[in-house]
Amino acid sequence: MRIHIKSGRVIDPANKVDHTQDVYIADGKIASVGFAPNGFTADRVIDATGLVVAPGLVDLSARLREPGYEYKATLESEMQAAMQGGVTSLVCPPDTDPVLDEPGLVEMLRHRAKGLNQANVHPLGALTMGLKGQALTEMAELTEAGCVGFAQAEEPVRDTNVLLRALQYAKTFGYTVWLRPQDAYIGLGGVAHSGPLASRLGLSGVPVMAETIALNTIFELVRSTGARVHLCRLSSAAGLELVRKAKAEGLPVTCDVGAHHVHMTDADIGFFDPNARLTPPLRSQRDRDAIRAALLDGTVDAMCSDHTPVDDDEKLLPFAEASPGATGLELLLALAIRWSEEYAEKHCADPLPRAIARVTCDAARIAGLRAGTLSQGLPADVVVFDPAVRWTVQASALASQGKHTPFLGYELTGQVRATIVGGQVAWQR
Repeated sequence: MRIHIKSGRVIDPANKVDHTQDVYIADGKIASVGFAPNGFTADRVIDATGLVVAPGLVDLSARLREPGYEYKATLESEMQAAMQGGVTSLVCPPDTDPVLDEPGLVEMLRHRAKGLNQANVHPLGALTMGLKGQALTEMAELTEAGCVGFAQAEEPVRDTNVLLRALQYAKTFGYTVWLRPQDAYIGLGGVAHSGPLASRLGLSGVPVMAETIALNTIFELVRSTGARVHLCRLSSAAGLELVRKAKAEGLPVTCDVGAHHVHMTDADIGFFDPNARLTPPLRSQRDRDAIRAALLDGTVDAMCSDHTPVDDDEKLLPFAEASPGATGLELLLALAIRWSEEYAEKHCADPLPRAIARVTCDAARIAGLRAGTLSQGLPADVVVFDPAVRWTVQASALASQGKHTPFLGYELTGQVRATIVGGQVAWQR
C-alpha cells in the first residue's frame, strides 16, 4: 500500500527534522519525506493538518503477560493497547511463565505477535535459567531466536560471581545486559519509599540505598569487564547522580525511567491507593524532580511505560497486599507530552521534539533497533497524533486488559489519531 500523509508537522528527532511537510510510504518503507518520489500515486491519503507526524513509539518495558499470565492480559489486548498508544515497537521482559530462557519460547512469542500484524515485539532473554540467578542461559541461541538483550526482570542475581561471568560473556559477544538496580536484601518485602509518609501509613519501606548499592556494584563490574549495561527504571536522585558520574567516566551504560516516576511521588499513594503500588516504588518529590531534570540533560536516555497489567483480583486489595504494576502503553505518549509541558518548556524553547526523542530514537538506540526514525528506506512505523486535544483517563476506554493506573481521572494532552506499522494502517481513530 502507498500512503501519503500530508500537511502534518513532521517531528523526526533522529534526523533533526521539525517542519510542516508530507510523508510518503511505499512497500512498507518510508519512501520520502518532503517531496513525492517520481511516479508516486497514493492508495490512501491521511490529512494531518494541525497534527504531528512522528516515528512510532519505542517502549523499553512492556509486559504482554504471555505466555502464562493470560488471566492478566493477552497478546491481542495488549497489542491493541499499543496501537491506540502509538507504540509500534516494544521490548518485553523475560518474566513470563515459563520464563523466556529457551529459544523455542522466544520464537513462539515472536510468531504469535507477528501473526497479529501490529506492534513489533522484541523479547529480552533471561540472563539466568529460570531467573534463579545461578546458571547462565545460552545467550547465543537466544540471540539467534530474536532476543535484543538479557535481563533478570525483578529477580536479583544474589551471587556477584554469576553476574560477573554473565557480563564477561556478554562483553565477548557484544550483548547488552539489562539490569534493574535493586539490592537483593535491603528493602526486601518493602512496598513504599522509605520516608515520613511510609512511616505514617505503617508501610514497609524500600530505601534509596537499595538502588545505589546495586548501582555501585554494577559499575564496578562494568569497569572490570567493559560490558554494555542498560539500567532499567531508575527511581532516585542519588541513583541518577551515580549514573551521571559513570557516564562522565566513559562507562558503557544507559538508563531509562518509568513514565509514572516522571510525574508522581510517594504522596500520590494518598489513602492507600493500590493503583500507586509500583516497582520500584514512587519516591520523594526531590527524586521526581531529579528524574525530570535528568531526562532533559540526557543522563536518562529514555522514558518507558513500564506497562504491567494486573487483574482486579490481585490489585483491589490492601496496599501492601496488592500486586505491583500499572497499565501504561496507552499513556506513554501523553505522559511524555505532559513532561514537556510541565518541565521541559521552562528550560528549552521547543520541548516537544526532545520528549518525542526520549520515546522513539533514543529508546531504539538502546535496544539496537532500526526504528524510531522516519529515515528513507527504513520500515514505515509512524504515529499521527493531535498534540492539543485533552482527554480524561478512564478505565473503560483503555484497550489493555489491565485497567489499573494511578492516572485514572487525570486529564492528559495528546491523542493518537493513527498508527502505521510496516506501511499498513494498523489503527485509526
